Amino acid sequence: LTVCSKLCYAIGGAPNQVAGSAASFFLQIYLLDIAHITPFHASLVLFIGKVSGAVTDPVAGFFISKSRWTKIGRLMPWVLACTPFTIVSYFFMWYLPPFVLGRVAWYLTFYCLFQALTTLFQVPYSALTMFLSTDQKDRDSATAYRMTMEVLGTLIGAALQGQIVASAHVSPHCTVSPSVNTTDSWHSTPSIPDPSDPLSHQAKVYMIAAGVIAGVYLLGIVVLFLGVKERDDPYALKSDRAIPFCKGLALTMKHGPYVKLAASFLLISTAVQLEQGNFVLFCTHAAGLRNHFQYLVVTILVSAAVSVPFWQKFLQRFGKKCAACGISWMIPFAVMLVTIPNLILAYFVAFVSGLSIAASLLLPWSMLPDVVDNFRLQNPHGKGHETIFYSSYVFFTKLSAGIGLGISAAGLGFTGYKPGICRQSDDVILTLKLLIGAVPAILILLGLFILLFYPITEESRKETKLALEELR
Repeated sequence: LTVCSKLCYAIGGAPNQVAGSAASFFLQIYLLDIAHITPFHASLVLFIGKVSGAVTDPVAGFFISKSRWTKIGRLMPWVLACTPFTIVSYFFMWYLPPFVLGRVAWYLTFYCLFQALTTLFQVPYSALTMFLSTDQKDRDSATAYRMTMEVLGTLIGAALQGQIVASAHVSPHCTVSPSVNTTDSWHSTPSIPDPSDPLSHQAKVYMIAAGVIAGVYLLGIVVLFLGVKERDDPYALKSDRAIPFCKGLALTMKHGPYVKLAASFLLISTAVQLEQGNFVLFCTHAAGLRNHFQYLVVTILVSAAVSVPFWQKFLQRFGKKCAACGISWMIPFAVMLVTIPNLILAYFVAFVSGLSIAASLLLPWSMLPDVVDNFRLQNPHGKGHETIFYSSYVFFTKLSAGIGLGISAAGLGFTGYKPGICRQSDDVILTLKLLIGAVPAILILLGLFILLFYPITEESRKETKLALEELR
């Protein structure tokens, strides 16, 4: 693979991360403080949206596995076809409708559409890794390029969204400590003007951000289409038959290496989603860092982006399972931030968290092709199973993230979260601390424990590579 083709492939995945990052960091606070949806309804929107995206994964895998080869490939037509609809649904997801009663239905509809359409993009795009090259090093290198650009996309999305919408969440009234006589109003009076008018400043800045990110989305897809050439299955014989989707799914769920990999990163990705979904709320309401949250988000993502090449070199030298230890680095520092909400410490925690997030993003996508190769060796006369692996993996990660975010938003509602006030109740602050510190730490430790039993080692990878070359 040339550097140009790997770069174009990587750029193609960035827009999905740009949009997904903006939604991960800001959608919950947007629904609560701008759209004035109750925490319970916000939890429903987040949970049902994620579940709709998860349910779309096996459906997408089924139809894609049935697709025929075209002049531009078998996977590329799916990527191109869903892009315009994804852009439209993303824009309306951040639009504040003039009516109040139907807002929950509005956001639920467009968030579900956005999640389903990004799935129709993500499944063929991620499976495309298997059809770029037959060489493991080439695929690992393309994956490293892709994850670097996706982390940069996450950075661009959070930075663009954060800088454009920061003014919607800052109030001078909240930058000073309350006097003795104003404690009640400090806790109960909204500090941010009611943005129920669609022409309000808060609503406008969110729509501007949505328009900018939609433009980035379109640009990335054009680069992917022009710079990447999809190849047909290099191992399949003309006499080989495509594995039926249901049979392939059953075989996938029985494949030991895949089950262990999916279970491990299901827990780890849920922990990362909880950190992302509640970080802005934590900085705003629990850590006294209301005016710094956008810079802390950028610090996390810059750290993640610059450390992906380091992790790629690390896993090449010491192995992929060994590189997983880096995911645990965020645990002690996140606990420190929760117990000692200091500004300098917050930036240090953000930097270390970025290192861990980079490892958690790179490793599963680097290990999944090894699992697919292992499966290919055990089932040498079937084809079309790549999309089944990728679609089911994305299904599990989205489902777990949806459950995690839904529970966290419901927890905030249960403890009495009120939109727009300067200081939340002690119960809400405690809930945010648990969602940032204790819960992710437990999930990461459980995920790493399961990963200890992952059977594919560097030696078995080399053996599989030689066996596949002989088969080819």
